[in-house]
Amino acid sequence: MEEAQLNVVLLRHTPDPELACAAAARQCYSAAGVRDLQEKMTPEKVVALLDTVVRGGHHSVLEHASFTFGVEGVSRACTHQLVRHRLASYSQQSQRYVDAKTVKWVVPPKVKANGKAYEEFAKCMDSTLKAYAALEELGIDKEDARFVLPNAAETKIVVTMNARELLHFFEMRCCNRAQWEIHALAVKMLQECKKAAPNIFKYAGPTCETEKICWEGKMSCGKWKNIEGAQLREKGIC
Repeated sequence: MEEAQLNVVLLRHTPDPELACAAAARQCYSAAGVRDLQEKMTPEKVVALLDTVVRGGHHSVLEHASFTFGVEGVSRACTHQLVRHRLASYSQQSQRYVDAKTVKWVVPPKVKANGKAYEEFAKCMDSTLKAYAALEELGIDKEDARFVLPNAAETKIVVTMNARELLHFFEMRCCNRAQWEIHALAVKMLQECKKAAPNIFKYAGPTCETEKICWEGKMSCGKWKNIEGAQLREKGIC
């Protein structure tokens, strides 16, 4: 049984995404014409304007920057969660056309850490591949043979989101309460975004880190209580 490894690559993004968003923000408060929007927009002014925009919640201007990721080594279970973020574009590897006889598997950490559980998991995956191959040998098309494939089957997907949707995605999926696989994916995507646009994503992440508050209620992991300033939020002081 061959295991898949998560890999995330930022394939491309809006040229100079921070300047694009800052220029859009400037238009909201300026009489300047389109050709003049970027004039006198020094790097320092871009940073200051973006800080005001992001901290103030004026996130609509962030929709003018988009980011495209290539993702591999994730399971079908993960992408079923990913596509719930609907303000995005997706192009996923097709099981109708790509032969799955050599598919890799995503193994949950808790399964991998348990010897007997891993043995059962591997046995099931091997049995699945044998059934898939047998169906193909019987003349069954890949689009029907794939019905025996489990959620653990690796897939590859290209994802495009604008910066505003990414902020929401990171708020939801970088949270410790998120399922482990999409949490790992979100963390890697955020790392790539911070390299490309550090000022847009300066405050990106779960609300326990960005706002010192948690909305999970009784389901909270409790991390927010140990973050400086969170106790004041709990008491309603800030």
